[in-house]
Amino acid sequence: MTEKLIFEKSRTGRKGYSLPSLDIPVKENILPANLLTEKEPEIVELSERDVVQHFVRLARKNFCVDANFYPLGSCTMKYSPKINEKIAANEKFANLHPYQPEKLSQGILKVLYEMERSLSEICAMARFSLQPTAGAHGELTGNLIIKAYHQQQGNPRKIILVPDSSHGTNPSSANSVGYNIVTVKSNSFGEIDLEDLTSKTNEEVAALMLTLPNTLGLFERKILEIAEILHRYGALLYMDGANMNALLGIVKPGEMGVDILHLNLHKTFSTPHGGGGPGSGPIGVTEKLVPFLPVPLIGKQQGKYFLNYDLPNSIGKVAGFYGNVGVILKAYAYIKALGGEGLKKVAENAVLNANYLRVLLKNHYLLPYDRICMHEFVLAAVKQKEKLGGARAAELIGKRLLDFGFHAPTIYFPLIVHEALMIEPTETESKEVLDEFAQALIKIDKEIEENPDLVKDAPHTTEVLRLDQAGADRNPILRYRNQGD
Repeated sequence: MTEKLIFEKSRTGRKGYSLPSLDIPVKENILPANLLTEKEPEIVELSERDVVQHFVRLARKNFCVDANFYPLGSCTMKYSPKINEKIAANEKFANLHPYQPEKLSQGILKVLYEMERSLSEICAMARFSLQPTAGAHGELTGNLIIKAYHQQQGNPRKIILVPDSSHGTNPSSANSVGYNIVTVKSNSFGEIDLEDLTSKTNEEVAALMLTLPNTLGLFERKILEIAEILHRYGALLYMDGANMNALLGIVKPGEMGVDILHLNLHKTFSTPHGGGGPGSGPIGVTEKLVPFLPVPLIGKQQGKYFLNYDLPNSIGKVAGFYGNVGVILKAYAYIKALGGEGLKKVAENAVLNANYLRVLLKNHYLLPYDRICMHEFVLAAVKQKEKLGGARAAELIGKRLLDFGFHAPTIYFPLIVHEALMIEPTETESKEVLDEFAQALIKIDKEIEENPDLVKDAPHTTEVLRLDQAGADRNPILRYRNQGD
């Protein structure tokens, strides 16, 4: 049943509230004439029951991680414990004002301080700043730190190296700071080509921005050699830590030669991801880069916590207040609840789930890099494309998956894989769900062979069927208008 817009359901005279009579005198024409509209506002008139039913029905149509499986590679759409939401919403946190004096904010400052120390321990970094409010914001902050460091060294440098298997925001973040981007190609194993890296590394290179594991879901087995090549020329190794879900408790970036990295708390540490936020992208650094971190850092002296602005080489503030504290609180609760062994199991289960799916599907779809993966892997729907007469196979497979109750995986990324299907099951999904998902993909492959039109016309069961994707981008309709407006 199609749900009408709430404006279309409105009926004159209905209301869902009861207010007492006004018992104070009101002057007529209290507002100046130039602030009055000649037309009454279009306020919806509905009963309380009408409103509740409308929004509950809409909620039941929504695709959400609490009801469905999101195998969304590169985005870690995992289930997050509800207790962490409750902790973050606690009035003792929620009612704090970010400009309260330090002496009245000791509790939250302690949490932020302990959170920073926890992240530093997990990653073997000297310090973290919790200010950046998203992954790409962390990248931007990292590039500003890299630039400030090299300027102090007397050589600002001009180039950031970016592998072709990196997250797409990496080159954009570096370019926004003024760096020239040079791409480093991958080898036949899906890792950085060391010869290409060596040939492009010199005294003009400020850093390599390395996504680890990379967007193919693969670990860089030559990571120590990569770090040595960069450090030989005084360049820094930046790690995009958005895929830290695969590494928790197993390896520490700082022990692999990483100088600076960002994390995505909203991917790895228990905040629902997607829909544009909320996010948090803390930036961690080794000792030599600490002086350039954003101010303030949280310090501790004689059992009291304080905000330290005494960092003369700091790049300054990169966000209002002290970061996205609501997201940080959820991540703090997650880390404290799991502990070191629990976090390690997160990574082990994420890697196990991805490899389980990889093996189930590799005989039905092309697997460009047939090796043990980390938390995600990439299939290529090139055989299916041929059977579909050259149609966009990955897109059609993604749409058909909706009929089976599964969200589509990331498609057409990374760009180095033709007709890419990038699948990340996360550690929170059961074997039963993974089996059902694999069977759906296997069935779709069989449908492409036996009844391709069924896939070409998908989805068949969703509230809205085939959308004009280009039209929605070029001509978005963002507000309701009455007919005739």
